[in-house]
Amino acid sequence: MWAICCRRCSTPLSARCCVPDLLKSGSDRFHMHDTPKSAARIAAFVLLGWLVPVLAQQKPPEPPPMPIKAAPVTRATLNVEVTAVGTLRADETVMVRPEIAGRVATLHFKEGQAVGEGDALVTFDQGEYQAQLAGSTAQVGLEETSYRRLQDLQRKNLTSPQILDEAKAKLDAARAAQALDRVRLDKTVIRAPFAGMVGLRLVSPGAYVKPGDDITNLESLGAMKLDFRVPETYLARLAAGQTLTVRVDAYPDQRFEGAIYAIDPALDQETRTVLLRARVPNKANKLRPGLFARVSLILERRENALVAPEQAIVPVGQKTFVYRVVDGKAVMTPVKLGLRRPGQVEILDGLNAGDQVVTDGQLKIRDGAAVTVLPPPETQPPPANKG
Repeated sequence: MWAICCRRCSTPLSARCCVPDLLKSGSDRFHMHDTPKSAARIAAFVLLGWLVPVLAQQKPPEPPPMPIKAAPVTRATLNVEVTAVGTLRADETVMVRPEIAGRVATLHFKEGQAVGEGDALVTFDQGEYQAQLAGSTAQVGLEETSYRRLQDLQRKNLTSPQILDEAKAKLDAARAAQALDRVRLDKTVIRAPFAGMVGLRLVSPGAYVKPGDDITNLESLGAMKLDFRVPETYLARLAAGQTLTVRVDAYPDQRFEGAIYAIDPALDQETRTVLLRARVPNKANKLRPGLFARVSLILERRENALVAPEQAIVPVGQKTFVYRVVDGKAVMTPVKLGLRRPGQVEILDGLNAGDQVVTDGQLKIRDGAAVTVLPPPETQPPPANKG
C-alpha cells in the first residue's frame, strides 16, 4: 500500500513526524515549500490517506433491475411428423374409349361438365347394328318354329331324336347371335361408369372411330388419392389410418386433411423408400389430379407436452439454458429440448408448467441478476372518428 511520507523526516504523514510541529511553529513552518500551496497539498494528502481505507470498506451500490420480457411455460399437444412430397390422383379415372367401330352420331356432354353414373356420353350411328339385330331376331323366330314342329313330330314318332337335337342346337346358336347383336347395339351408346367430371373431348361429331380410340377422360373428384414415399426407417411406425395434412402451391394458405389407407408391401430397392397411398376429401373440388403436394404425416401425438417460446433458449456450447424469473431474479436453468415447432420448443426436463422464462433481454443479464418483467404491449383502441 502506498504511503505519503514527509520529505524532511522521511516518515509517513499518518505517523508521528515533524509536520504537526511545523504547523504549530510560526518561524519554521512548511519546511518543504514555504508557500501556501505546499500547505494545501499537505492537507490534501493527509485527507486522502484517511479517505482511501474508508472508501475501500464501502460496498458499491447495486445496479437497478434490468427490464426484460418474459413468457410462461405452457402445455400443448405436439405431433411427431415426417414430411414428404407426393402427387395427387383422382379417386377414379378412366379414358373413355369405344369397344366397337362406328361413326360418332352425338356427343352428350360438354367439356368440363359433371356427369352422373350411367349418363350417356357418346352415341354412335346405330343403323348397321340395328339391322344386324333385326336379322338375328328373324333367324331366332325361324329356328323356334322349326324346333316346335320337330317336337310335334317327335311326339308322334315321325322323326328321330338326332334331328330334334340338331334343331335345338340351331335355335341356341340363333339366340346367341341375337344376344351378340343386341350387345353390339348397346355398345353404340357409351355411358359414364361412375360419377365425375368430363375432360376435354378428342373427337367431333361425325368422326369415325375404331375400338380403343381416345374420346375423353372422366375423373372422379369427390375424394383424391395421394401417393408419396417415406424412408424405410419409418416403416415400423407406419399404419393404415394415420392422419396427415396436405399443402399445394395452388392454395398456399390452406391445408387439407387426409388419412393413409394402403401401404405398398414392397419397398423400392433403389431409393429405399416405401410407397404410401392416402385419401384426401375434396368437398369443394379445389384439388385436381396431378397437383404437387407437400405432405406432413403424423406418426405420434404427445398430449400435455411442456412447451416454451423458442426465443427463450440460450445455447452455451453443447448445452442449452433458459433464464427463469424467480422472485425478481434471473436464474440460469439447464433444459433438455425435444420437438421443435415454429416459435415453440418442447421441454423434456428442467422446467415446470407456469414457469416464467426470459424471452427478450438475455444478453443484458446474468445468473442472479435483478430483473423486472415488462408488461405486454396493450392494444391501442382505434381513434374515434371526428364528426
